[in-house]
Amino acid sequence: MSEVREIETKDLDKIIVGLGNPGEEYARSRHNAGLMVVETIAREAAGAWSTFLLSRVCRIEVGGRQVLLAEPSTFMNNSGKAVHVLLSALQRNAEDLLLVFDDLNLPLGRIRIREKGSAGGHRGVESILTILRTEEILRLRLGIGEEQMPQDKTGFVLSDFPPGKQAELDEMIINAVNAVKSILRDGVTKSMAMFNA
Repeated sequence: MSEVREIETKDLDKIIVGLGNPGEEYARSRHNAGLMVVETIAREAAGAWSTFLLSRVCRIEVGGRQVLLAEPSTFMNNSGKAVHVLLSALQRNAEDLLLVFDDLNLPLGRIRIREKGSAGGHRGVESILTILRTEEILRLRLGIGEEQMPQDKTGFVLSDFPPGKQAELDEMIINAVNAVKSILRDGVTKSMAMFNA
């Protein structure tokens, strides 16, 4: 993977950050649902990934909008450091972000768009909100919860999606990709009405 020293920020409409843990051992884990979504978007656009500071990045066009996809290369709980460094280097702020991440509080397959709010117990989001000192960050939450949840939530989120849930996962990823496209094309309010039903 190539390394870039700077990124063209002219006409950049949105920075979409998928949260997860780096490394092949976590690639299919529930906690990496956000990465799965941004990687699907990159694949559809035939985008090429590079390394930039503490993130993997991929600049693409989605529906005529210029987008930077980013995946923090720090571990989940230090996502705030990577996002802060990225925004500083690009001279952008929290208003330019769209966070995409897993959410235990939503059942598997459901997605929710929110314009702001607390971290809801998500350590990666908490890290970002704390370092950026705001809760007003657009986010797309991806449901990974199940009816029978184990006591060990950490072990649960770090475990892979079971084969029996693959169809639900695939459908959620497609739905989430469409939600991102809708946000870019139609705006947040209309997209919330469409996808939060």
